[in-house]
Amino acid sequence: MEESNKTVMTYFIIKGISDVPALQLPIFLLVLLIYLIIVGGNMTIFLLISTDRHLHTPMYFFLANLSILDVCCSTITLHKPLITFITGDKSVSFVGCVMQMFFFLSFTCNEVLILTAMGYDRYVAVCNPLRYQVIISRKVCCGLAGVCWVLGFLDIMPCALKISSISCYTSLEVNHFFCDLVPLMKLSCSDTSALQLYVLIEGVFLSAFVPFSLTFISYVFIIRSILRIRSSKGRWKAFYTCSSHLTVIILLYGTLSYQYFRPVEYITLGSNKLSSLFNTTGVPILNPLIYSLKNKDVKSAFKRKFRKISNVKNNTE
Repeated sequence: MEESNKTVMTYFIIKGISDVPALQLPIFLLVLLIYLIIVGGNMTIFLLISTDRHLHTPMYFFLANLSILDVCCSTITLHKPLITFITGDKSVSFVGCVMQMFFFLSFTCNEVLILTAMGYDRYVAVCNPLRYQVIISRKVCCGLAGVCWVLGFLDIMPCALKISSISCYTSLEVNHFFCDLVPLMKLSCSDTSALQLYVLIEGVFLSAFVPFSLTFISYVFIIRSILRIRSSKGRWKAFYTCSSHLTVIILLYGTLSYQYFRPVEYITLGSNKLSSLFNTTGVPILNPLIYSLKNKDVKSAFKRKFRKISNVKNNTE
C-alpha cells in the first residue's frame, strides 16, 4: 500500500447502522425503543432480585450480575447511534474509540464468565442438592462474581493496548455503529498478524474454549444426574431449572462464535455489523424475557410485588 493512502488517526468517523437519509429517523426511534426495553427489562429483573428476599439465592445473584452487564454492554454500544442522530456528530476520538472497544469486549467476556459460574451453580443444584447451601455460599458467590469481573477486564487489556499502539489506518471511517475490534483491524495498514493470533488464542482458549468447556462439563454431569431420576416429572423439573441458562448460553455463544472466531480476511463488515447488532440488542432483550417467562420464582416475585403495590395504593385511597 502506498504511503499516501495511510493516515495517522486522532479521531474516527462512525458510519452508523445505515447511510440512507430516509431511514435515520426510523432507525433512531427503533434503537431508542430497543435500548429503553433493554434497560427497563434488565433493571426490573435486577431490582426485583435485590428487593425480594425469596430471590436472594446464588442463581439470582448471578442473574442480577448478568442484568447489569447487559445494560452496560448495550449502553456502551448504542449510545453513539442515538447521540449521532441528535447532534449530527459522527466523530469519536481515537482514545474514545479504543476505550469503547475495550469496555464492550470486557463486558462481553464478563458475561461469558458469569454464565460459566451460573453453569457451576446449576451443576451443584442438580448433582449435589443436599450440600447446595454449603458449597454455593454467599461468600463463594461474591468470590466467583468478583473473579469474573476482574478477569474480564484483565483479559481484554493486552488487546486494547495493542490496538492503541497502532497509529496507521487506511481510512478514518469505521464501517460500524460503534468501535469494534474487527473493523479497526481491517482498517489498519500495519501488520496485525500478531494481534489476530492473540485474539485467536485468547478468544478461543481463554474467553471461549475454557468457559465453554467448563459449562459443557457441568451439563454432562447435570444430564447424567437427570437421567438417573426415575420419575419423568422429576426429570422434567430438574431440566426445567437449567433450561433458561442453557437457552442464554446457546444464544450468546452462537453470536460470538460467528462474530469473532473467524479469520479477519473472511469477515465482511456487513455481516459483522448485523451479528454485532443482534449481540448488543437481541441477547440483552431476550435474557430478561427468558428468565422471567420461563421461571416460576420470578413470576411469583412479580405477582408479590404487584400485590404489594396494589395494597399500598388501596390503603392510601
